Amino acid sequence: MSRLLPSKAVPDFTVAMTDGGKFQLSQRLGDNFTLLLFYRGVHCPICKMQLRDLQGRLADFAKRGITVVAMSMDNKERAQKAAAEWGIDDLMIGYDLNENLARDLGLYISAGRPGGTEPSVYSEPALLLVKPDQTLYFASIQSMPFTRPSLDQLLQGIDYAIESGYPARGALAARASA
Repeated sequence: MSRLLPSKAVPDFTVAMTDGGKFQLSQRLGDNFTLLLFYRGVHCPICKMQLRDLQGRLADFAKRGITVVAMSMDNKERAQKAAAEWGIDDLMIGYDLNENLARDLGLYISAGRPGGTEPSVYSEPALLLVKPDQTLYFASIQSMPFTRPSLDQLLQGIDYAIESGYPARGALAARASA
C-alpha cells in the first residue's frame, strides 16, 4: 500500500459524477483547499450520516474557498441510490473510483462479507485535504467504518491553517529510521 505524504503531489484523477458530469482533481481545485471525502458506499449507515452532515456544511466550506466532493467505489446505480435515498442533492458525488487509484491514494480496501449488502470490494473511509498546488495538506485514512473526523474540528483547523499559514505536518514520515 502506498502512502501519500504531506506536501507531496496527490495524483490527478477523474471520476464520474451522479449529476452526469465529471470531477477531475486538477481542474476543480479550491481557492484554499479541496476536500476529498471517500465513503464506503450505499451499504454504510455511518457514511449516510457523514455525507448528510457534510452536505449541511457545504456553505461553511465554500466560504473558506474549499471545493468539496465525496466519492466511492460504488457503481453508478449504487451511487445514485445513495444520493436519492440519503437526500444528497447538493454535494458532488463521484462513483466508480478505480481500485488501483484507491490504493495509490493510500485507502484501505475491504472485501464484502458473504450474504451482505456490501459490494465485493470497496474502500474504507478517508478525508484528504488538498492544497491548490495539488499537494496533500491533511489526511485521515481509516481501516474501519467508525469514528469519523468531526467536521466542526476540521473547519476550526482549516481556519487556523488559513489565518496563520500553518504548514502541512508529517512530511518526514518517509525518512528512514536511524
